[in-house]
Amino acid sequence: MSNTQTILNIKTDKKLKENAKKVAGKIGVPLSTVVNSFLKQFVRDEEVTFSSKSYQMTPYLESLVEEARRDRRAGKTSGPFSNAKDLMKHLNS
Repeated sequence: MSNTQTILNIKTDKKLKENAKKVAGKIGVPLSTVVNSFLKQFVRDEEVTFSSKSYQMTPYLESLVEEARRDRRAGKTSGPFSNAKDLMKHLNS
């Protein structure tokens, strides 16, 4: 039986690595699992996103946004409020 694993050495910012390890720990996985997951996705999709501004909504979120737009067009929403006092007055009524 041959060993199919290898070591990948990369250079990264020390603080970035520390923060990544903390986040990985929060979700209960080692950082190597996160890196391997990313590499598998990269190989599968043959693309990488460098901008964190390219968010895509999930179908569920899209349905919520569309529902909110329908409610807004139908006049079923409140506001906008020009200040927090007016908002709080509305919420407490």
